[in-house]
Amino acid sequence: MNELEISLAVCDYDHVRDFVSGAVNAEGLCVNFQSFSIQEIFHRFTSFREWDASEMSMGMYVALRSQGDDSLTAIPVFTSRMFRLSSFYINRNSSIKSAADLRGGKIGYPEWAHTAGIYSRAYLMHEMDIALEEVEWVQSGVNKGGIDEHVDLALPSGVRQTSIKDKSLDEMLIAGDIDALMSSAPPKSFYDGHPDIVRLFPDFEDLEITHYQQSGIFPIMHTIAIKRELTDKYPWITKNLFSAFDEAKNRATERLRDVTISRYPNPWNFTGAERARSIFGKDIWPYGVDRNRMTLENFLQFCLEQGISHRPMKVDELFAPNF
Repeated sequence: MNELEISLAVCDYDHVRDFVSGAVNAEGLCVNFQSFSIQEIFHRFTSFREWDASEMSMGMYVALRSQGDDSLTAIPVFTSRMFRLSSFYINRNSSIKSAADLRGGKIGYPEWAHTAGIYSRAYLMHEMDIALEEVEWVQSGVNKGGIDEHVDLALPSGVRQTSIKDKSLDEMLIAGDIDALMSSAPPKSFYDGHPDIVRLFPDFEDLEITHYQQSGIFPIMHTIAIKRELTDKYPWITKNLFSAFDEAKNRATERLRDVTISRYPNPWNFTGAERARSIFGKDIWPYGVDRNRMTLENFLQFCLEQGISHRPMKVDELFAPNF
């Protein structure tokens, strides 16, 4: 049988490596993989649909689907998952000493529909009881001034939002013009070791584990989206792609547990993997809908509350049939 050729853009992860290298194959498919920075992938696929399939921001995907854009569907492959309490940065010289102090303050962020920010704001709303309307939200680039949203928003009434074009969020945090910065990538000042720029939650890992154990939410950042014109014509490709991604991921998580050799330049990778298994179970990086339904349902609620989603959505709307 002739294989169907498709193009697919995905970031460079160890848990997709065996699929990209050809060690794992998707039955019936010849996949032309493209690898770029995640920012480039998101921009080029969200704006121009350059490939048949692509890694995609969950926030952007939900936003588009909620607005009636049915040109894409997805498979429940979650290439990036990150807890996000590490993403809050403050100036140690400010009056902000705890998350509760952010009520009435100014918080900088790069994009409202950025998935990391959705989870971060949800933590403030649901765990710290800080309403969106109780914060002044300031948008700019993290390390350079000005940034635009990639999707249309439906911000709730009463949300105060200001876009700044001539200063970066990092500059504003150092100067005290904002009280905190929310960003998945550390601001340059923090990365460079600026003595005044610190994390709001220095013990973020313990807090994230506790939050997971209490809520069952293991944040999903990215999924794999496919052009619907392709899945309508060849519906079998969704299951075959899923199987290949899942097998590659399972191989990668086994490599993490290897104590024989240092597969990664970190002497304690295997201990981290064992700790993760004690928290999440045998499969520390689950794909599929059923094992992730609680996270997905909560995420859709967060999107609706924050104006990313333009209407209530159900989990099964997000993915191709039979998942």
